[in-house]
Amino acid sequence: MRKVVSLSACEKSKGTAVALGYFDGIHIGHRAVLEKALLKAKENDLIPVVMLFDIHPRKLISGTVPPMLMSEEQKKNALEQMGFRVVNFDFRSAMNYSTEEFTQKILIDKLNVKFVSCGYDYHYGKGGKGNPKTLEAELSQLKVEVCSLDPVELDGEVVSSTKIRNLIEQGEIKKANLMLGKEFSYCFAVEKGDGLGRKLGFPTMNQFFTEDFIVPKHGVYASKVKIDGKFYAAVTNIGVKPTVGKRTLRSETCVLDFSKNLYGEKVEIFLLSYLREEQKFDSLFELQRAVKKDIEKARIIYNEVMRNG
Repeated sequence: MRKVVSLSACEKSKGTAVALGYFDGIHIGHRAVLEKALLKAKENDLIPVVMLFDIHPRKLISGTVPPMLMSEEQKKNALEQMGFRVVNFDFRSAMNYSTEEFTQKILIDKLNVKFVSCGYDYHYGKGGKGNPKTLEAELSQLKVEVCSLDPVELDGEVVSSTKIRNLIEQGEIKKANLMLGKEFSYCFAVEKGDGLGRKLGFPTMNQFFTEDFIVPKHGVYASKVKIDGKFYAAVTNIGVKPTVGKRTLRSETCVLDFSKNLYGEKVEIFLLSYLREEQKFDSLFELQRAVKKDIEKARIIYNEVMRNG
């Protein structure tokens, strides 16, 4: 069972600027919280820290969790690239802590916190009774600054992981990407398919979503793929391949201008735009013709995205 990873003696002596939250998706609202901690760390020579839970808190509290917007590996890598020291947090060991115990045993004793940033809706402690106001009351006595950030809005809507999940499940991938502040992506191992794409002249990569990961609306997407640090234009079909009678949900991606065998490798797919619903065609010839049109549209969208950064 994982515990909170101790900071080195040097890191602990410097003190930390801690960003609190689950940060699923690391959307633009999360980034405001994270960037505040990074700024304070730089200004005050502190170590910027984020704690990652070993299990989603709702899993133990209610037994159900919302589908993830990014894997734990993706999240950890993204946070480290931002400049954070990521520590593992064993949620079971502290889920019954009172707010005062969480503040003292985790933030003070383990992390030597000097600054905290969190969202307006952050909760902590047994039963989620703690909130930014209680956190500020508990830490102000120790001269630790607490900054609670207001919600971030996009086109008059509050940005949240729940809203982004809904958009992805509805195929509104462009708006979801705006709220995320980046393209929604997933990274799973490439598995062997039935070889139909290659026979049609469009070899594809088959990937399967894990049970805990969000599944975008079934259909065809313009996408891009990152392989060996380089991006390629692509077309991705998410669904069950109705034309050939397949029933297993999968992501099937045709990478343009690329032919290397990637079986067994983890490949990251970035969804750019929803092109059309998944269809059952009367013949493989009609399917082939539709895929050609999808590729033309996807290439145009990819070039535009890459041009605009």
